[in-house]
Amino acid sequence: MSHIRFPVSCDVLVVGAGPAGSACAQALARAGLAVVLADQHLFPRDKVCGDGLIPDAHAALKRLGVHDEVAALAQHVPHVRCIGPRGRHVDVPGTLSVLPRRTLDHVLLRAAERAGARFAAPLRFEAPLLDGERVVGARFKGDDGAHDISARWVVLATGAVPQALIAAGLCERHTPSGVALRGYYRHEGLQKQIRQLQVVWHPRLRGGYGWIFPAPGGLFNIGTGLTGSHRTEREGGRNKGQMRDMNLRRMLDAFAEVYAPAAELLRHGTPVGEIKGAPLRCSLHGARWSRPGLLVTGEAAGSTYAFTGEGIGKAMETGLLAAEALLAGAAQPEAAVRARYEAALQALAPKFELYELGARVNDHPWLADLVIWRARQSPGILRRMSGLLEETVSPGHLFSWRGISRLIFE
Repeated sequence: MSHIRFPVSCDVLVVGAGPAGSACAQALARAGLAVVLADQHLFPRDKVCGDGLIPDAHAALKRLGVHDEVAALAQHVPHVRCIGPRGRHVDVPGTLSVLPRRTLDHVLLRAAERAGARFAAPLRFEAPLLDGERVVGARFKGDDGAHDISARWVVLATGAVPQALIAAGLCERHTPSGVALRGYYRHEGLQKQIRQLQVVWHPRLRGGYGWIFPAPGGLFNIGTGLTGSHRTEREGGRNKGQMRDMNLRRMLDAFAEVYAPAAELLRHGTPVGEIKGAPLRCSLHGARWSRPGLLVTGEAAGSTYAFTGEGIGKAMETGLLAAEALLAGAAQPEAAVRARYEAALQALAPKFELYELGARVNDHPWLADLVIWRARQSPGILRRMSGLLEETVSPGHLFSWRGISRLIFE
């Protein structure tokens, strides 16, 4: 790769070409800025994820002008099937589809390039370049050695792995908020049976859930997620992560033992690739959002929902918020840009806090049975669940103790 000549300067350097980074780069390049979008991988590349696109992701894709392209590639699904420990289920309608991240992220990257962003890869972020305390670029390691790229602003969109945040001096929590494991399988016999996003709660999966999502081409994404995998405690005035006693591979085996379609898929389906795991950073926790010359966005900033593990839509949304802050603050003091961006993220925080509240279903699976039982009896409760999915109803309406009391007695 020594023949590749990487750029040495730009207006904005975006590090990480996932949904957050590509969304941010596209918006900035579209406005006429010189943008470099750097990533440690050449694309297309694999990415561990459930691959589900829920309404907030569809809304962001429309803003980015790629919704029709994604829709043509994705598997449309009409609803989420929520399945409780007793085997009852309820189907919650919504704007939903499934597209593997290998394909989705490449679509988003190409859109950023069409807007004028320059893609630079493979480059692994090593450290920020500093002028005093201000970030003025980044040092990368490529196949042929070190590369420095200077920039007026750097946007860090490096995902859940903490190394880049640590190098940038912005990591407040090294351990993840959660972890997930997923694999791809083909199974012709299940193609007609499983046409929805299936999410399963059970005491054997306590602390998380299992899922089966139908992807395009007869492929299924099956996995287990554990939210709150690391409890945060205070020690000596600092956050200390403490890992739960857990093993995701055993959790996946347990999923097959308690849910027959999972067993059928894992035992008789044809695996496509390896089963892989990945960390999650949730609820806008675990990292500072900015420092002079640098903004943190996407899952690096904790843009994943604690309850569901969904993060694609909010990653794109926070990437667009970073771009908006940089564009609006072009003629303003740097502190105003940082304040605008942090205020925009803070405005999202109550929604994330309510999803933390909703995550109690993962710790108490009987709550899933209660909600499913009542939703099967009450069209109003089912509408509330659909509103939760579409983000028109607060999770607190279902999962606060007041909401649970209403479920029981209304």
